[in-house]
Amino acid sequence: MALVISCASPSFSQIVRRSQTEMADRVRASSCCCTAPSFRQPPRCTDAARAASRRCCSSPHLYVPTPATRQLSTVAKQDAAEEDARVLPFKTHVPDLEWKIQDFSLLLDLGAKSATSAPFHCSGFEWYGPYLHVNPMHENPGSGTPYVALFLMLSRKKLKRGDTVHALFELSIYNHSKGMYCGCQANYNFDFKNDYSKKECLIPLKELLKSSTFLVDDICVFGVEILKVDVSSPEEKAVVVQKKTTTVQNMFLQNKGFIEGTYTWTINNFSELYSKHFVRSPTFEVGGLKWYIGMYPRGNKFSTDSLSLFLYVDASKNLPHEFKNVAVMTLSILDQKNGKHLTRTAGLWVCTYGWGWSDFLGLKKLKDPSGGYLVGSNCVIKADITIVGSSTDG
Repeated sequence: MALVISCASPSFSQIVRRSQTEMADRVRASSCCCTAPSFRQPPRCTDAARAASRRCCSSPHLYVPTPATRQLSTVAKQDAAEEDARVLPFKTHVPDLEWKIQDFSLLLDLGAKSATSAPFHCSGFEWYGPYLHVNPMHENPGSGTPYVALFLMLSRKKLKRGDTVHALFELSIYNHSKGMYCGCQANYNFDFKNDYSKKECLIPLKELLKSSTFLVDDICVFGVEILKVDVSSPEEKAVVVQKKTTTVQNMFLQNKGFIEGTYTWTINNFSELYSKHFVRSPTFEVGGLKWYIGMYPRGNKFSTDSLSLFLYVDASKNLPHEFKNVAVMTLSILDQKNGKHLTRTAGLWVCTYGWGWSDFLGLKKLKDPSGGYLVGSNCVIKADITIVGSSTDG
């Protein structure tokens, strides 16, 4: 789901190196409490600008620049073109999830397109748990500037066809200097097919790496608060969001000593398995955990005429609750004729249960004799796992 920076954008390592040489604090002309030191001071918001702006700050004279407001001032337009930074309102909310990513710069070193929290529970929320995702290098459409973006995912385990979850939530980043979160409010209609919200750009990546307020000791803290949930379903279920103690998660990354493992599952009787709903590979071990590949030959309930593939942690219910591995996972279907293997890679994933793709490969393409994915009744699937860190609670 993450977007990769185009060739015209600076590389990840260039961004890091450039930011590390620009750590000097900026001098600000304004002492406004809503302006973080790492952001430029925006022009004052006129009535016309307020009307054109999509989202205003809690302070009346601050606004979020949009294409319409940038036309109001040549200076503002040039300034926006140079930095394209957003001014985010500060929040006093207590998040449902506080997610601390230790060694944030290692996300860039690892080339991670995204990182995903472990699931968290919101009181009164009926489903297994939302996840918080961070895209450390999301390219903001139309700007070419890499942003740190957040989005929310709702687990579909207990969702049924016809269910729609209307969620109002806040995605934020913690300002260590102010002791407050700042971010934006968003809403999304989650349903059977759409379990990811839209990405919300919080701060340009370059600005974050130079910041002494949002990035302290290479630690970046993100938050999410579920404000309201309405459920539309045949049963017309009512959901009341009640506040509870904040769930705190810590993601620790390492820059060496990775544990890697590969498993190849050769299926010689695929035609016989095709009639079954679910098939699993033999169990294999990587990093002290037992794993298996799960396959839905005709697709699971979320797929559209596709083969569904997942990687599962075996006996996940017996895993220690307070400590979990963080891994990068790749699943591949090997092209036995042309060597053009079909590969999909997940971002950094907290290993709690399973991860994969409902629409991994269309059944029509799978059965195409020229493709080489299914030769006779033979199909070869490979899993690559690299454990790059750990996740703890509290």
